[in-house]
Amino acid sequence: MNRKIAVIFDMDGVICHTNPYHSIAFRDFFSSRNINATDEEFAQHMFGKSNSYILSHFFKRTVEGEELLKLEDEKESLFRKIYEPHVEPIAGITEFMADLVAHGVQLGVATSAPYANLELILSKVDIRKNLGSILASEDVKKHKPDPEVYLKSAANLDVQPAQCIVFEDSFSGISAALNAGMKVVGVLTSHKKEELPTCDLYIEDYTTLSFQQIAELVNQ
Repeated sequence: MNRKIAVIFDMDGVICHTNPYHSIAFRDFFSSRNINATDEEFAQHMFGKSNSYILSHFFKRTVEGEELLKLEDEKESLFRKIYEPHVEPIAGITEFMADLVAHGVQLGVATSAPYANLELILSKVDIRKNLGSILASEDVKKHKPDPEVYLKSAANLDVQPAQCIVFEDSFSGISAALNAGMKVVGVLTSHKKEELPTCDLYIEDYTTLSFQQIAELVNQ
């Protein structure tokens, strides 16, 4: 008997390769404040992290409340302006999602990014109709690596964590999925395999993936 399966996707670096554009936006944002970061710092302290963490780390003080909302809006607006002409899904993902849906798999998106960023991507990548759960940073109190966003996604899709497979590209995101008790596919767009927690499978893109592989993975 086939078990009910849900597949949950992170957004940045998983649906679209946005991280280079986030880097550009953050560099411009910080440069205007005379803060210069190395590539290593960005890789370690930006990808997969919430804006509250990123801003607090680079400002070297806690950034929260109204100040956080104002700074986040400034940076994310800059990102959307830079990225809007370049939105493109990672190779094979739309076909892969369609294959999953055709086999009765439920799909969700769980991102640490704000809704406005998610809306930009969903306006350009035709996947909204496939999604049974859409969660962004505004929907959680605790950000990745806390499992809240993935546990909420499972609840929205009416499945248990053990029935879920998560696609993630960052250390904190993979940790969140593992903390939720879910299987994880590491998407190697932002990091090398050895830089991430151990995943059940690793991919460069979605061109060789099929429903059958996912079914086998969740039933292991």
